[in-house]
Amino acid sequence: MAKLKVTQVRSALGRGAKQIGTVRALGLKRMGDSAVHDDKPEILGMINAVAHLVEVEKVEEKKKS
Repeated sequence: MAKLKVTQVRSALGRGAKQIGTVRALGLKRMGDSAVHDDKPEILGMINAVAHLVEVEKVEEKKKS
């Protein structure tokens, strides 16, 4: 399964409680924090809700030998 690295690039201060909760649920506490998640519809929906606060990039998985 593909992985996504989510990095918080803008502050969640002054945003609604739902957006702050979504950022926290993604595992981000402050600007510059990153978290890696599976590429699932639930995670994509959360990212879409706070897309203006985060940056997303695909992460290559290491193949097991």
